[in-house]
Amino acid sequence: MNKSFPIFTVGAIVVAVLIYFYNSKESQGGVIEDEISSPITSSSSVGLIDDKRIIEAEGEPENWIAHGRTYEEQRFSPLTKINKESVSDLGLAWYKDMGTNRALEATPIVVDGIMFFTSTWSRVYAVEAKTGETLWSFDPEVPGEWARKACCDIVNRGVAVYQGKVFFASLDGRLFSLNAETGEKIWEVDTITDRTRAYTITGAPRVAKGKVYIGNGGAEYGVRGYVTAYDTETGEQVWRFFTVPGDPSLGFEDPAMEMAAKTWKGTNWWEFGGGGTVWNSIVYDPDFNNIY
Repeated sequence: MNKSFPIFTVGAIVVAVLIYFYNSKESQGGVIEDEISSPITSSSSVGLIDDKRIIEAEGEPENWIAHGRTYEEQRFSPLTKINKESVSDLGLAWYKDMGTNRALEATPIVVDGIMFFTSTWSRVYAVEAKTGETLWSFDPEVPGEWARKACCDIVNRGVAVYQGKVFFASLDGRLFSLNAETGEKIWEVDTITDRTRAYTITGAPRVAKGKVYIGNGGAEYGVRGYVTAYDTETGEQVWRFFTVPGDPSLGFEDPAMEMAAKTWKGTNWWEFGGGGTVWNSIVYDPDFNNIY
C-alpha cells in the first residue's frame, strides 16, 4: 500500500487501559430497572439500548452508553471513587495490543460490562471491560488506497450501540450495522454521493428515534458536506440534508440551500464542492427532537 501522508502516533500498542482502585469496587449507581419502552427487535441479547435509556443515562453511571455518555454530550462521569485522594492507588488492570502505532481516537462505548470501540482502518472490537478479552472483531476491509483521500490518517472515532446493534462507518464511506452479541453484519450501505471526490468518514454515528445519523469529511479536498439519516432496522435512507448549496441550475434541495446560495459569490463555485462537512459532533436534542 502506498500511503503518502503524515503519520500521527498517539500510542504504540495500547488502545484501552483500565485503571482500578485497589481494594475497592466502584459503585454501580442506580441502574435502570424499568422495562425498555420502545421495542427492540434485534435477536441480540447484548447492547439493549434505546432512547429512554440514553435519556436516563445519569441513572447508570457505570456505563458509557453513548458517544458523549448522554444526549447532552457533556462527557462527564459522575463516578466518585477515583479522586485526588485515591489517584495514587490506581494501577494497570489490563492492556490490549492493537498491532499498530497509528492514531487511535475512538471513544469506547461501555454497555453492561462490554466495551465496544474502533481502531485504525475502521476495525471494530467488542471486549470484556473487566479483562480485555476479545469477544468479537469486525474488519470492513477498507481499500488501502483510500488513505490517500484522508486528511488526518486512517482514524475512526467510534461506534453507536442501539437496540442490540453496533453502528459504525468506514473510512471509505460505508455505514454498517452489526449484531452486538456476535459481530455479524446485519446491513451495509454506501453513504457517498460522488465517489469521484475525496469523501471519507472518521466520525462516530449518533442514534435516536430509530435512526442512525452520519456525516462525512473531506472539505479540504473539495467535497460538499451533508448529513444522512438511515433506518436502524433496514439501513434505508430516511433523509439527507446538505450543509452548503450546490449547482443552482439543478435546483435546491430545500429552502435553506436556496437562501444560502444567494450569499455565495463568484463564478462556478459549486464545482469546488463548498466544504461544510460534518465530520463529527452530531448532537440530538430529545426535548425538541432536533439534530444539530
